[in-house]
Amino acid sequence: MTEKYDSFDTAVGILCDELAEIVNKIPDSKKSSIQEIRLRAQKPLTFSYGNDTLFTDGNGKILYSFSDKVYTVSQRSIYDTFRRVCSYSVYSHQNEIKNGFITVRGGHRVGICGTAALTDGKISAVSDISSLNIRIARQIFGAAQEIVERLCPIDGGILIAGMPSSGKTTLLRDLAYRLSLGIGCKIQKTVVIDERGELSGTHNGISFSDMGLCDVLNGYPKGEGIMQAIRSLSPQIIICDELGTDEDCRSVSMGFNAGAYIVATIHAPSFDELMKRSQAKKLIATGAFKNVIMLESSDKPCKISSFKRI
Repeated sequence: MTEKYDSFDTAVGILCDELAEIVNKIPDSKKSSIQEIRLRAQKPLTFSYGNDTLFTDGNGKILYSFSDKVYTVSQRSIYDTFRRVCSYSVYSHQNEIKNGFITVRGGHRVGICGTAALTDGKISAVSDISSLNIRIARQIFGAAQEIVERLCPIDGGILIAGMPSSGKTTLLRDLAYRLSLGIGCKIQKTVVIDERGELSGTHNGISFSDMGLCDVLNGYPKGEGIMQAIRSLSPQIIICDELGTDEDCRSVSMGFNAGAYIVATIHAPSFDELMKRSQAKKLIATGAFKNVIMLESSDKPCKISSFKRI
């Protein structure tokens, strides 16, 4: 499996200049496997590396435990990075901020913590940003090769299940690429419903990730995106990320009944746990999914533990 572009560098480009200079000093051997960069005001700069948390002394040295040598993130650095994440227009990103994250160019997802303001019991704004978590989106070509070899020609929908950071979105991205180009299979008319911009990394209408010949509906809610695809794009495959709501179940059912195979992801630590969850039961009850792919834990991203036929 190969990574076609240096996604770590594009993620570092989100950081303010002070933090970017520090992060760029860490060894290249670590950069390729870091999954998250975490910033907390007046707390150490940390990196998620599988199941491990790493620190730095600010001079490029990686530290494996907390000590008085770790580099501490200032409130000013949080503020400057947050403004850069918002393209220096915080107001224009208020809806995303209220939902807890912003997806930036390259598909990187920036989680936001701060102080919530409530209106009628709902979050209307978030201020005093205290921490940011940059989840690094990577395109790993060949990640979905085993799926294509095992399940193509596709004869039923595919549900990819795993814990956070287990590689679900990365697998989905490569699967979309391979199906749309016919790599290891017959070319499929493939539509990606990219509600959060995380799959394709679309910026100004151009996908930063290589999505092959996929049609990408960027920013569409899943239900509206699926209906749009059915009305105008005649898809054979519809791909979307992170199912879990009742509305998602209805949308999946519509796509399936229109004759498209659905490929999607869902959170679950194991197959047994998946089959116990009410939302998973509802999704499976639609008849849209015939195959479940279980992934290993976050320390083995994109590693498949089992294929299940349901």
